[in-house]
Formats: sequence, C-alpha cells, structure tokens
Amino acid sequence: MIACLAEGNSIRSTVRRTGVAKNTVTKLLVETGAACSKYQDEVFRNLNCKRIQFDEIWSFVYATAKNVKPEHSADGGYAGDVWTWTAIDADSKLVPCWMVGGRDEAAARDFIEDLAGRLANRVQLPTDGYKAYLTVIEKALQNDIDYAMLLDIYGQTVKGQKRYSPAECVRCETHSVPRRPDPEHVSTNYVERANPTIRMSMRGFTRLTNAFSKKVDNHAAALALHCCYYNFVRVHKTLKTTPAIAAGVTTKRWQIAYVVALLEGPESNCRAPKNSPSQK
Repeated sequence: MIACLAEGNSIRSTVRRTGVAKNTVTKLLVETGAACSKYQDEVFRNLNCKRIQFDEIWSFVYATAKNVKPEHSADGGYAGDVWTWTAIDADSKLVPCWMVGGRDEAAARDFIEDLAGRLANRVQLPTDGYKAYLTVIEKALQNDIDYAMLLDIYGQTVKGQKRYSPAECVRCETHSVPRRPDPEHVSTNYVERANPTIRMSMRGFTRLTNAFSKKVDNHAAALALHCCYYNFVRVHKTLKTTPAIAAGVTTKRWQIAYVVALLEGPESNCRAPKNSPSQK
C-alpha cells in the first residue's frame, strides 16, 4: 500500500490494486505521513548545503477557494486553496523541508525560519520575485546568506492558450538583495523542476481533474510520504543515488521496508529504522 501511494496512485486506485478497504488505506497514509514527517524533522539538521532554492506550488483541498461554501469555511476538512512550500539543495537535490499553508508573509516567515534552523553554514539563496521574501529572508538568515531575486518578464499570452500554456518569458532580471551571490548559480531551475515531480508523484496535486485531496491532513500526509520516498528510497536519475546519500544524511539507499519500520513505535520515529543505514 505504501509503495502504491508513494508512486502516485490515488487512494481508490490503491484500494483496487491491493483489495484493502478505503478507510484502512487512508488511515495508513495519515499514520505513515506523520511518522515520515517526524523522522525527517529530526534527521535534517546541521545540513552542509551551499545552494538552496525554494518555491510555492498551488493546489486545493475539497474545492478551490471560490467554490467553498461559507458554512464550510470553519471546517478543517474544507480548506480551499492551499500552497505547498518546498526547498531543495541544488547540489544533492535533497528536499530538507516543506510546508502546507497559505501564500502570505506569515507563511513565508514560518517556512524560511524552519529552513534556517536546518542549515549549518552560509548558503546562496535565489528566489523568484514574490515580494514577501524581501521582508522575511534577511531577518531569518541574517548574515548567513547570499540572496538574489530572479524576476521573469513575460510577454503577451497567446490567445486561447492562457489556461494551459504560460506566456513566453522574454527576459530575466537578477537583483542582489543586498549580498553578492555567484551570478552563475542565480537560478530557480532545480526547484521548478521539482514541482512537476511533486505533481506527478501525488495524485492529489494533479490539476484539472477530480483527484484533489478531500482533507488537509491527508494532503499533508501524502506530501510527507512523498518527501521521504524521494529523499531516501528513489534513485535520482542525475545523481545515480538518492538525495539523502548525496547530502551525507545516510550511507545506504532505503527500501520501502525502512519506511514501514517508521511505524513500529514512537521511538523509531526519531532514529533510523531497524536494519537501515546509520545516520552520520
């Protein structure tokens, strides 16, 4: 069941493939997601990353914001639009942190402060032109950052293609704010490439379908499971190894059984599962 969910199957398709009840699959997803989130929160500390990129991905739970009824606005299962904040190490391709929330200055501050608490040294951090970054990045990382903002300037959208195809990017402008980052590495290409990986690996992120998540908890659990599978289990095509190995977090590729082992008990959430590679 965990392998099916980690490879992008929906809950209902997992039910059909395994013959297990839908409530059982959903319960397993939530429990596994919580265990994966707790474990990665513990081990992703003092990371020796040098170049970090991050971005936000739009999705929705139950319905888009405009379609959520007023009587459902206070219900935890009806969230409307949600944004997934993700960071990626440009060298090891590790995803050290992520967050599900809104897209405002408060969310940006929470995410960047969480990222700052995981880094062991100065990093270069390019971002897109979202203005909330200007007010929170310097406060969170202070002198441990070489920050640059990359602005994409778009032309006119081709008539009839606005919904499916973005306008042509006619040029990019780089603004160092206020440090001096290496201009050769001022890019958000890696995190932008990670976005379709997320959308293809979790059914709830598929756009223009009815595959969206119905509860925020399920949405967040699927994201935690994906990140654990991506970081520790799946071999990165470019690296020829897993991001966790490339980042020095572990020394051996995980199997799905190691993810299952995170469910064995409260103590196993805070250390490597039995028979798994030791943590450095």
